[in-house]
Amino acid sequence: MFTREHAHRLESRIVEPRRFIQIVLGPRQVGKTTLVRQALASFGDKAVYASADGHTLAGNAWIETQWDRARRLAVDKGPAVLALDEVQKVECWSETIKQMWDEDSAAGTNLHVVLLGSAPLLMQRGLTESLAGRFETIPVTHWSFAEMEAAFGWTIDQYVYFGGYPGAAPLIDDPQRWADYIRDSLIETTVARDILQMTRVDKPALLRRVFELGCAYSGQILSYQKMQGQLQDAGNTTTLAHYLDLLSAAGMIGKLEKYAGEKVRTRASSPKLQVLNTALMSVSSGRRFEDARDDGAFWGRLFESCVGAHLLNSTFPRSASVTYWRSRNREVDFIVEQGTRRVAIEVGSTGGKGTLTGIEAFKKEFGETRTLLVGRQGVPLEEFLRMSTADWIG
Repeated sequence: MFTREHAHRLESRIVEPRRFIQIVLGPRQVGKTTLVRQALASFGDKAVYASADGHTLAGNAWIETQWDRARRLAVDKGPAVLALDEVQKVECWSETIKQMWDEDSAAGTNLHVVLLGSAPLLMQRGLTESLAGRFETIPVTHWSFAEMEAAFGWTIDQYVYFGGYPGAAPLIDDPQRWADYIRDSLIETTVARDILQMTRVDKPALLRRVFELGCAYSGQILSYQKMQGQLQDAGNTTTLAHYLDLLSAAGMIGKLEKYAGEKVRTRASSPKLQVLNTALMSVSSGRRFEDARDDGAFWGRLFESCVGAHLLNSTFPRSASVTYWRSRNREVDFIVEQGTRRVAIEVGSTGGKGTLTGIEAFKKEFGETRTLLVGRQGVPLEEFLRMSTADWIG
């Protein structure tokens, strides 16, 4: 049974008067299809589910066929639901859906539509180009600690290392099998199918190296110039920034900008790299769970990356901004800002630095700021991860 609150949220929106197309967005293997099927179950024979994944001939005719199936249900039986999965794989999908949606709107057909996609960047392009004013999104992100704990009984250390992929959870007692699953079914599938096949990438090998670099340096600030020094055939900084954007949209590697207050933030500032699921960092390191736990320096970076991933996932899509701050030798791990509210977060694992001098310097430059220490001598990581970013910033 799907344990998340998204299913109820989606179901409640579907039963509302027909207003918007519901868009379920998120990375691979986080339960989007499961959540939609669970929500559709209450509609019985008045729901149609179809996936474009694996349909090599899927195109406008495929969308129209599925739509007509659901449309007949709506006409014959009253309000009906159509769910189309991996819809971004259909060429010109948004134009076709706009046409069908507008036809039903004019005819008064009570057909609710749900679209699912695992390539958020491509989905957003189609939505903004053709479906403006006709949709609302339901983001589904990587599973939180509370969700993995409820579903699988995980400890906090297990979550820090194994991350938030529910499909991989049953495999953690077989480390090699778990690692192979993450590499083959998640990393390679996302890179090859959701990015390289769906987006123009002139240097595929470079994109893969940028991903590896993001995992190796997660939680660290790395200038684009230093990235170029680490990579062969790196191209220019614009290319590197673009590839990081693609990896972020696919739910893999994010990048945090430097906090600048009311000053204009520029893409030229050195980004702080951040995995969006710590499983990616653990697998890429080659360390098994016990080895990672015994390596104080690596565990500290994994610990901080777990905090950063939680912040980014719980603020998706941009309900609040998450940045970092550094000036000379003073640094604040995370700055979370929403409207006029701001919190400076410092992370200290059992082997962490545990100093607040960076926060004091930040307050001196930018004024009163709420302070939060996560880890050693602060809020336990387990408690922090049980709550959303909005709970802490409020």
